[in-house]
Amino acid sequence: MKYFSVLLVLLACNATQKPAPEHHDTAASLTADTIVPPQFDNGKLVKITKTDAEWKAQLTDLEYTVLRNEGTERAFSGDLWNNHEKGTYVCAGCGLPLFSSETKFESGTGWPSFYQPIKPEYVTEIEDRSYGMTRVEVECARCGGHLGHVFDDGPEPTGLRYCMNSVSMDFVKE
Repeated sequence: MKYFSVLLVLLACNATQKPAPEHHDTAASLTADTIVPPQFDNGKLVKITKTDAEWKAQLTDLEYTVLRNEGTERAFSGDLWNNHEKGTYVCAGCGLPLFSSETKFESGTGWPSFYQPIKPEYVTEIEDRSYGMTRVEVECARCGGHLGHVFDDGPEPTGLRYCMNSVSMDFVKE
C-alpha cells in the first residue's frame, strides 16, 4: 500500500507535465534586490496584472507555460529541486517572497517541497479537479502565477507538502 501511495503522489505532481525549454538558471545572479516586498492596500495584498503579451515578453517559454498556463516541469529537471543553499524562494513572475529554505525538505518527488509558505497570505490555494482527481493548486497571491500543488503528506509541524515547480520560482541566496 505504501508503494501505491508514493506512485499516486508522483502521478499527482506530474499530471500536468508539458515539456518545454529549460528555465534559465538565475540562482547565481540574484540578490536581495530581486525580492519585491508586498504592498498592501487596506490590509489586502496589492495584485499585479499584466496582459498576456506582457507575460510572454517577460517570461521564458517554460516559465510562461507553467506560471500562466498551469503546466508542470518534468520531475528532477528543475534547477531548484536539489538546491540546499540558504535563502528565499521568490515568484519568478513578480518577485514575491514565497518560501524559506528553512521549510524546504526532501520529498523524493523531484520538485522543491516545503512544509509552509513564508506567509499564508502570499499563496492562494484553489481546488483543482483536472485529470480526474481532486488536488489543491497553489498560486502566487500577487500575480496569480501557478506554482504547483499542496498535499497533506508532508512533515511536521504542518503535515503539508507544497510541491512547487522550480521554474515558477527564483532563488535568492541568504
